[in-house]
Formats: sequence, structure tokens, C-alpha cells
Amino acid sequence: MELRVLQYFLAIAREQSIVRAAESLHLSQPTLSTQIKNMEEELGKQLLIRGTKGSRKVTLTEEGMILRKRAEEILDLVQKTENEVTCTNNIVMGDIYIGTGETDGVRILAKAAKSLQVSCPGIHYHISSGNSTFVMERLDKGLLDFGIVFGRVDLTKYNALKIPVKDVWGVLMRNDSSLASKEAVSPE
Repeated sequence: MELRVLQYFLAIAREQSIVRAAESLHLSQPTLSTQIKNMEEELGKQLLIRGTKGSRKVTLTEEGMILRKRAEEILDLVQKTENEVTCTNNIVMGDIYIGTGETDGVRILAKAAKSLQVSCPGIHYHISSGNSTFVMERLDKGLLDFGIVFGRVDLTKYNALKIPVKDVWGVLMRNDSSLASKEAVSPE
């Protein structure tokens, strides 16, 4: 499977049309169709459900949806690798990929990033938001440089630092709720 063909596949998934994807890629429609058909044969799975002549809309099969997710991850990792390899040794520059949940602790991260960017303006930050499972899966795949997660972490698998911040959670409710008169609530 070639990276170029993965890019073609993602263009079709994005455009939901082989014709429009071919136009955006500056390819002929038959060339693009042949490339995708060859990939389907190579994988032994149908990836696209092609529309009828009147409706040329293309939808992804279940296998196509899996490939779309993995192709995005593969191409992101290729781009990250190319950026890391081509950076010069004299200048500190590059991309830092961070995964985090919705937490006030991100303020510490933002302050550190701002401070570092003053001395190293060639650094660019990419932040993905998600739960702990999302962050750890992307760490495992090499798609993140580090992550901020809640709760316990497997220290045999990851290095971890505690962030000196505690989040405060609250509950929103209607005024006439039975909980509205309470000073505090617990999960129970």
C-alpha cells in the first residue's frame, strides 16, 4: 500500500465523490478509480460504496471507515517524522504534539509553552483534546509527544509527573431541583 494511494483514498472520503476528489488531486477520474480499485483488490475488501449514475455520492464501508482512521494516523505520523528528520541542528524548531483532557491544568502547559516559544520561536504546538484512553492510545502509536490525563497511570509503561493543580467540578441544575438547596453534592 502506497502513501500516495492513501492520500487519494482520504480525498475521496473527504469529498464523498471520486469525480470531485480527482479534480482536487488534479488526476483523471479513471486513473483515480483504478488506483482505489487496485487498493481494494490488494486488501481483499470493498472500501467504497459507489453511487448510481444519477447520484455519484460515495460512502465508506465499515472497512473503509477503519482505513480512513488509520490512513489519517499514518499520514500524520509520516509528516511528523519528515519534520523531525529535516530540522537543522543549529535551531530548536519543530512540532510538539500534546493530548489532554478538559482541565484547568492546561494553564500550566500554556504558560510553559509561551515561555519556551519566546526563546525557541520555531516550535509549534498541536493540542488534541480527548479522554485518558484517547490520549494513551495516541501516545502508544507515537502520535503524541506527551499527554495530560486524569487518574492513575501505568508507571511500567509511561513516565509521569504530577501537575500541582486540582480541578474543581460543579453541577448545573434547574432551580427547582432537589439538589439545588444543598451546599455541596457528592457523586452518590
